[in-house]
Amino acid sequence: MKATGIVRRIDDLGRVVIPKEIRRTMRIREGDPLEIYTTRDGEVIFKKYSLIGGLEDFAAQFCDTLSRNTDFTAAVTDRDGIVAVAGAGKRELLGKNLSPQLEQIMEQRSIYQYRSGQERLPVSESTGQYAAAVAAPILCGGDVLGLVLFVSAEDRLPGEGEYKLAQAVAGFLGKHMET
Repeated sequence: MKATGIVRRIDDLGRVVIPKEIRRTMRIREGDPLEIYTTRDGEVIFKKYSLIGGLEDFAAQFCDTLSRNTDFTAAVTDRDGIVAVAGAGKRELLGKNLSPQLEQIMEQRSIYQYRSGQERLPVSESTGQYAAAVAAPILCGGDVLGLVLFVSAEDRLPGEGEYKLAQAVAGFLGKHMET
């Protein structure tokens, strides 16, 4: 654990303000759910809660199946980072934060498909060689939970099959989260 040197007081309703610098660094947005942990030493720990993060094994199985049936690396993300990957680049991609371009795709709630002549969208700022071929948002009750991605290190064009698969898996995961 890292000390920040910032001290905040609890108000009469039990509220604590998380400083803007920490919210920005940790990518905590208004309305984001936080999970609260306590330790025996009296520490209170806030952790960003991810619905998709709880499905890591399930998402990994989906990614494995998608990757085997296409020539692309498959990934599932939550709103901030990649939670499951199968195929080439797994070690480089798993756990990485999403690029601002993919965050924008999520906010637009539309499916992205790479086309010839377009600029490639990096999956993560830290692994620039991998780009999104298809990105389908996972929607649950009107909220965006993450993305289903087909990823490529080359300038490969995805087909209609990859587009439909990403759309179907994103729809399934969104429905699964509702129940």
